[in-house]
Formats: sequence, structure tokens, C-alpha cells
Amino acid sequence: MPLVGLLVLPLLGGLVPLLAAPGTAQAASGCSGRPAKTVEFSTGELRVYKSRAHACAVTVAKKPGKRRTMSVTLQARGGRVVSDKGSYTKMAGPVTVNALNRCVRATGAIGKKSVSTGWILC
Repeated sequence: MPLVGLLVLPLLGGLVPLLAAPGTAQAASGCSGRPAKTVEFSTGELRVYKSRAHACAVTVAKKPGKRRTMSVTLQARGGRVVSDKGSYTKMAGPVTVNALNRCVRATGAIGKKSVSTGWILC
């Protein structure tokens, strides 16, 4: 009987990714929810995701590899700013805010280049 258990566990493990909610983009970005807005700039892009009650944002480098200063900020209207800034090779974030029935704004920066969304998801 223990042999059967050892054979079944890998099969069940292969099904777990299939059970994830459709339309989510968690693996590539670290954010759950559907992609809501992507803003490109010369060194990368700012990606904003929206689920029912939350918004999430990341800044992703166009050419990952070398460490450089990257940041991402996200704010729901009437709420505090949530940010992540540091020296990264690929991505800053994710940062998440409660955004049920609220507009949000996000900014992303890589080096001296930056971009902002203004108020979105209203």
C-alpha cells in the first residue's frame, strides 16, 4: 500500500496548478487578480492587477540582470501609499492595497526613468 501512495502523490501534485482560479496572473508577477493596466517606459513597465477587493502593482525591468534601483508605489484614494524600493535585478514589488470600490494610482521607476498611471480603476 505505501507504494501506491508514493505513485499517487506526484500525480496529484501535477493537478494543483490546474486548480488555480482562471484569469489570475500570480506566477509571473507575484500579484493575484486580472491584469488591469500596463504602462511601458524606456527601461521597463509598470503592471497593475485588480481582484475584487484589492489592487496590486509591480515594476518589471525590460532587460533583467544587472542590479539597479527600482521602485513601485500604489495608493488607493483616501488611503496611504504602499511602496517597495531597493536594488533589484528583475522586479520591484508586489505591493497590494485594499481597493474595493476605490480608485488607485501607481508609479514605477527603474533608475532615473519613471512612469505614473494617474487615478485608474474608478
